[in-house]
Amino acid sequence: MTVFDFFRRSEATQVPEQKASATGPVVSYHSAGRVAWSPRDTVSLTRTGFAGNPVGFRTVKLIAEAAAALPLVLQDDRTRYDSHPMLRLIQSPNPAQGRAELFESLYGQLLLSGDAYLEAVGGEDGTPVELHVLRSDRMSLVPGADGWPVAYDYTVGGRKHRFDVAGGHPSICHLKNFHPQDDHYGFSPMQAAAMAIDVHNSASRWSKALLDNAARPSGAIIYKGSDGQGSLSADQYDRLVNEMESHHQGARNAGRPMLLEGGLDWKPMGFSPSDMEFQKTKESAAREIAIAFGVPPMLLGIQGDATYANYQEANRAFYRLTVLPLATRVAAAVADWLSGFTGEELHLKPDLDQVPALAAERDAQWTRVSQASFLTDAEKRAILGLPPVDNETMANPLAAEHSDE
Repeated sequence: MTVFDFFRRSEATQVPEQKASATGPVVSYHSAGRVAWSPRDTVSLTRTGFAGNPVGFRTVKLIAEAAAALPLVLQDDRTRYDSHPMLRLIQSPNPAQGRAELFESLYGQLLLSGDAYLEAVGGEDGTPVELHVLRSDRMSLVPGADGWPVAYDYTVGGRKHRFDVAGGHPSICHLKNFHPQDDHYGFSPMQAAAMAIDVHNSASRWSKALLDNAARPSGAIIYKGSDGQGSLSADQYDRLVNEMESHHQGARNAGRPMLLEGGLDWKPMGFSPSDMEFQKTKESAAREIAIAFGVPPMLLGIQGDATYANYQEANRAFYRLTVLPLATRVAAAVADWLSGFTGEELHLKPDLDQVPALAAERDAQWTRVSQASFLTDAEKRAILGLPPVDNETMANPLAAEHSDE
């Protein structure tokens, strides 16, 4: 064998070139082979911003319920499907949830933690037969040597289950928001609103303490003895404190008259200007929470907001700027993930024609497109987001219906 044959043989046995991002090795150098942790504690944010704050709770529920209630349409480049295995799977994803419940949980996890995980339970042939939403606070991503995830660890208590996504089509669909400083996890609106949530919760605790103190500011008890001395003995001081705590503090003692013995005088203190502005501070914090999630404050009943002319306009902006972008992105990602199991190229998106908040806009668009005489029927359908149809069907739709029968 000559030297040239050796080199030809070496070239023939080379591994095919694999294309990958040049930044993958750099990312993997920092976190290869170990779990990448989220920079924020999702459990604490959920407890303080959702379970412990009425504005955060209503904001997340409003977005998740509105997005989950949107009707979805499934189509490819030629056909819009009324019946399809993917539609049936989405309509009845598992025995415990329907479509609305599944997507509400999915959107809720995405809003609270910035990440959402959807698990596909496959049948004998590998196609999904059930879909389940997994809790984001229990999931950890394990990056590989190239920076892409090779597994997901789901931990409950001391038990851990690993989803291997390195080979074949992954059984986990990871949805995440844009995060400028994290390569593996998404950024939650709850993190952006964390300071406003703390202010709002502190204001609520201050109001509760004020109610417990008979809903009035505190005062001062001034003692002046007969001999001109201004100090109490230890026994007198303890007796006075115990009497104040048991008979004059708390909501149940509100309005109870105070009996002061000789030498004691009560000097009430009025509200300071800062105390009077405290309620406005709480309303400002509530407005910041709503803005972080993209909800018009008017929809949450926050007073003093005049950004929108009326409630209907605010509701339309809420759907256009918050609900529809979120639902469109999530539906497209879920359809792309499910299509990988069957090899079909299907598109899942919200049906804008069935959204009551956008009825006026859709009526105006349909009227404008239908009156455009310079457009063909195929161009009009493309503008309205409808799939094309055959020329024979457009020319004689009744004949097409009889032929289908």
